[in-house]
Amino acid sequence: MKDGSALKKPQAMMFDMDGTLFETETVLLPAYHNTFEILREEGLYHGDTPPDEIILSCLGMLLEDIWTRVIPGAEPRTVARANQLLLDLQVDGMKAGTSRLYPHVMETLTYLHDQGVRLFIASNGLEGYVKGVVEIHQMSSLLEGVYSAGEYQTASKVDLVRLLLDNHDITSAWMVGDRSSDVEAGVKNSQTVIGCNYADFGDTSELDGSDVIITSFDQLRRLYDEAQ
Repeated sequence: MKDGSALKKPQAMMFDMDGTLFETETVLLPAYHNTFEILREEGLYHGDTPPDEIILSCLGMLLEDIWTRVIPGAEPRTVARANQLLLDLQVDGMKAGTSRLYPHVMETLTYLHDQGVRLFIASNGLEGYVKGVVEIHQMSSLLEGVYSAGEYQTASKVDLVRLLLDNHDITSAWMVGDRSSDVEAGVKNSQTVIGCNYADFGDTSELDGSDVIITSFDQLRRLYDEAQ
């Protein structure tokens, strides 16, 4: 990891959810398999469940783009049902206590909050899912805002981040995330990008263009302390 001495201390930090704060696969994969079981039972899908690697490679994408890749050519009613099932089953998994944040997430967010950094979520996920993670893992008191593509109907994370920055009069922020969409969102909004390289999915080349890459979430604290 590079040091943070070349970075400017931000007014705010914006965090992706899946693969950055939240160990998505702890609830995603069971929900994914159950979703296809129900779709088959309801006659909305025929055939084997697509491989786990496909859904994991889609994390960070907009939901409509995910289903285009997972079940190309599916009828709209199948996609709509799959959306609802996947959301409900993941929230059920979280409520059952099977989900996890990455190590050191809460301690690091608490430290940054105590330093006066304004903290936000910026995710391409569904509103109920993103807010469910925040609620169940008790992050609400640390966050000034939770932005999801599902709630704001943005076409890209670039647009979502622009909306967040404008709504909260933020001129200096760090975009913290693990996918190319996070890098693009930070760069195209002229903000610093901290790439996260500790999830087991995704291609590390997706983080090309990041100002700094971290391999553990708690390294963010050191970067902030060293920033000017």
